[in-house]
Amino acid sequence: MLLLPRRKLRIETERLTLRPPVMADYRDWSALRAESADFLTPWEPAWAADHLSRKAFSNRVWWAQRVIGNGSALPLFLIRREDQALLGAITLDNIRRGPAQSGTIGYWTGQRHARQGYMREAILAVVHHAFERLDLSRLEAACLPENRASRALLESCGFKYEGVAQSYLQINGRWRTHVLYAALRLDRRGRTETG
Repeated sequence: MLLLPRRKLRIETERLTLRPPVMADYRDWSALRAESADFLTPWEPAWAADHLSRKAFSNRVWWAQRVIGNGSALPLFLIRREDQALLGAITLDNIRRGPAQSGTIGYWTGQRHARQGYMREAILAVVHHAFERLDLSRLEAACLPENRASRALLESCGFKYEGVAQSYLQINGRWRTHVLYAALRLDRRGRTETG
């Protein structure tokens, strides 16, 4: 059986190209993560000792290829088209098919690129892709209650607050409660059909 090569996954926005990570991104990724460490670590799981190593990044790239191939996640880097700068990453993860048709969105941006609308642009593009191309019905996101910037970002992208999850994730070495948000495809279309 002849397998045709898959079309390269790219999502284009006004200023960005969203695409999977490749090994050539290692230097830019490790530099951006290192310079943004104080900005990122309060909101993320604790970094492993080798977090910024080439080997850890290689594992990340391999994982991205595998999960894209099996349809369980969509890890993408945000590349600014005007200068090809890496700005951050967004992942549509835990893609569930069948009755759920849902997934979870997570993201980070380098400190020097924060609050310039890049992540909003990326989230809106991934939401559109998830609903229109992947036929998902529900997208979820979670953040720490005190992360006002992330909460405002999700709300500006059409996510609605749904509640609180106690001890949801280990962040910076501690189990932390998160606030939960969701976007529903039918919400984005406006009127819901009733039967």
